[in-house]
Amino acid sequence: MTNVTDQDHVLIFDTTLRDGEQSPGATMTHNEKLEIAELLDEMGVDIIEAGFPIASEGDFKAVTEIAERSKNSRICGLARANIADIDRCWEAVKHAGKNRIHTFIGTSPLHRAIPNLTMDEMANKIHETVSHARNLCENVQWSPMDATRTEWDYLCRVIEIAIKAGATTINIPDTVGYTAPAESADLIKCLIETVPGADEVIFATHCHNDLGMATANSLAAVAGGARQIECTINGLGERAGNTALEEVVMALRTRNDIMPWHTGIDTTKIMHISRRVATVAGFPVQFNKAIVGKNAFAHESGIHQDGMLKNRENFEIMRPEDIGLSGTSLPLGKHSGRAALRDKLETLGYEVGDNQLRDIFVRFKDLADRKKEVFDDDLIALMSLDDDDDRLQLVSMKVTCGTGGQAESTVELEFDGKDVIATEHGDGPVDATFRAIRAIYPNKAHLQLYQVHAVTEGTDAQATVSVRLEEDGMIATGQSANTDTVVASAKAYIHALNRLIMRREKAGPGADTREISYKDLT
Repeated sequence: MTNVTDQDHVLIFDTTLRDGEQSPGATMTHNEKLEIAELLDEMGVDIIEAGFPIASEGDFKAVTEIAERSKNSRICGLARANIADIDRCWEAVKHAGKNRIHTFIGTSPLHRAIPNLTMDEMANKIHETVSHARNLCENVQWSPMDATRTEWDYLCRVIEIAIKAGATTINIPDTVGYTAPAESADLIKCLIETVPGADEVIFATHCHNDLGMATANSLAAVAGGARQIECTINGLGERAGNTALEEVVMALRTRNDIMPWHTGIDTTKIMHISRRVATVAGFPVQFNKAIVGKNAFAHESGIHQDGMLKNRENFEIMRPEDIGLSGTSLPLGKHSGRAALRDKLETLGYEVGDNQLRDIFVRFKDLADRKKEVFDDDLIALMSLDDDDDRLQLVSMKVTCGTGGQAESTVELEFDGKDVIATEHGDGPVDATFRAIRAIYPNKAHLQLYQVHAVTEGTDAQATVSVRLEEDGMIATGQSANTDTVVASAKAYIHALNRLIMRREKAGPGADTREISYKDLT
């Protein structure tokens, strides 16, 4: 096998903070974005797409601060094909040691109809905007949105224009997850062989998972000649999500015999950042998710267990240690101390400071008093901590239920430092509790999602509750875990409300908090 140092380097372009955050309900706070960006930087991501600077003042500030703080990664911002977007993007990313402007326009027949541009008008706009971006920044990426549904001859034409205008990376987005692996490889190969100047730029691939082929399409594009993969942690993204960073990285590592390309990713940091993104975005990772799912390295079948005891390679093609997990097990209970808790958290991929450990330990002890044994998934749920500076905090609650389904809930909340109590009735304990919370803090938020699942088994299992609220176009997700499902529901609802309050306050009085639309392009 060829030595890795002699292999082509595939650049990893992470867009968790931009495309990933566009998932409904996945909005992150400013500090959460900074934290995720720092983790991506430490993990060895080549390019971090930190956000869409013109979308909001909050996005601009986050991209700017990420650019100022970056140590290794190139920091990129997204801009539509207009001068104002590109100027705003440059203002944010120019502070980075290594920066990039990423500008795009939809080139398929369907997307050309959105701004109502002819082919020639669009070609002129591409030349104008890419040239402007290159005059500001030496590193410019250009994307023909919905490229896989664009006529190939027109795609070749506009890519040539973008290259001549100064683009250094040409990204080929499968915006709606439409293509298939063989087609993905053929398209990249055709563009590289056909477009004049293609050998002077890097071709990238950006795939969505609508048909479940994002990872396969991305790897096929690399086989066709692409040398940059756009992806997100846990495959976070709009609709069915994006290519998952952990999947393409571990596929290239594990099957390097047939895919002889390498990345610069420190794979031992994958598990930690996966769990952190799941927590801050409020999007739990499905149990059977490749690489980072809770069952990815779990074996329950007797035949599989016997095979694992004899030789774990019988049923594992990767080592859990390679992604930041440990194969050892340390049962935890109410007699366990801080050292044992820290050790277990580290084996689960979490790095915690002393102050954070003290806070988690209090929660752990409280849980251990109510459970015979604290399992790994209980600890993962405990890592979803509520912010201490939230406007609304649960103080106490009491729920009584009748045989007819009616319930009464008395809730005490601390609201801006004052304790407020309300009692309401509802169709069941959760409905009554949510009504009591709304009585204390009146709001017009619509409950879009209420989801409960047990993170461990047994009558003392912890329940993790996810709540998604929508109010005036703003979406916020809250999550909490508790052995009492109603308490977990209340805390998740309050968590989502606090996020709505924070977003409303950041927007300011009378501000337009709606997301910016592509139709505003012209």
